[in-house]
Amino acid sequence: MTDESYIKLALEIAKKGVGNVSPNPLVGCIIVKEGRIIGAGFHEKYGENHAEINAIESAIEDVAGSTLYVNLEPCCHYGKTPPCVNALIEKKIKRVVIGTLDMNPKVSGKGGKILMDAGIEVKVGVLENECISLNKFFFKYISKGLPYVTIKAAQTLDGKIADIYGDSKWITSVQSRRFVHKLRAKYDAVIVGSNTVLIDKPRLTVRFTEGRNPKKVILDTNLKIPPNHKVYSLPEDEIFIVASKKNSVKKKLIEEFNAKGIKILLVPENADGTLNLRKALRELAKHQINSALVEGGSMVFSSFIKSGLYDELNLFISPKILGDGLSVFSSLPSCSIRKAAKLKLQNVERFGDDVMLELIK
Repeated sequence: MTDESYIKLALEIAKKGVGNVSPNPLVGCIIVKEGRIIGAGFHEKYGENHAEINAIESAIEDVAGSTLYVNLEPCCHYGKTPPCVNALIEKKIKRVVIGTLDMNPKVSGKGGKILMDAGIEVKVGVLENECISLNKFFFKYISKGLPYVTIKAAQTLDGKIADIYGDSKWITSVQSRRFVHKLRAKYDAVIVGSNTVLIDKPRLTVRFTEGRNPKKVILDTNLKIPPNHKVYSLPEDEIFIVASKKNSVKKKLIEEFNAKGIKILLVPENADGTLNLRKALRELAKHQINSALVEGGSMVFSSFIKSGLYDELNLFISPKILGDGLSVFSSLPSCSIRKAAKLKLQNVERFGDDVMLELIK
């Protein structure tokens, strides 16, 4: 097998950590000696052993003289666990093949240099694009101090997300909804606006697949959703309400939310009275939210598009025509073709009769 083959395998086992390691990255590791895989491991849970340590501990024989393959540069600083580079040196690993360097400024090439200074052969940049893509959430979070933001919207062929009565259940197929639940399990948080909560009464949980429930983030400028609303009814869910700073005077109401374990994040308003989304995202990042799935509604979608504070758009299109109704980006101001938001098509998938366009900025 080639270096690329082993890194590809490391990427596959790294994915086993999805939903459990955030805000840490997804990392997989393979140890090869004399052409045989003698150990493998992945980062299983935040705060626990990194992939390299799990791979070493799983080894069926002495790892001295072996080659270690890992999709992300081994760490060289103390955090929840000791530096992985120390263990690689101590165990006399002969060669280390790294998919991509870590963008964390505490590492960022330092880990590789420490290994080379210790006499270990180091190769960097194997399947680099694939390795960066796997950890797009982590890299955005660690380099920008902001969560990776994906807008998820479902519309009819004529661009409607609800009929004239506000009913949106169900525009898309069961297959599409199952996939959305898989998406939710991958993201740290789901973001919705207060109108979506009051009209659609969404549960925002993972039900059609295995996986953790994401944190709930509700954009409620004026704190109009009462503390006894059913969206707050699952006590095990971690919930954040992002509201305007002007609500700081509503001390009794804020105390009610706090008593239920709900965190209130107060941020400034923009000149038009909408919440400052950049400030909101920075506050969420402080709570170790490194990825967010924006699920509605139209005003929230429009705000993220207008501000440019998104990385990806997953647009589900159902083969239905409503005519009049609520448009997906109804609150966006009109502009000329030359000034239109331009996205790049990354992928197209089919779910039943629906198609999903995966687009990036």
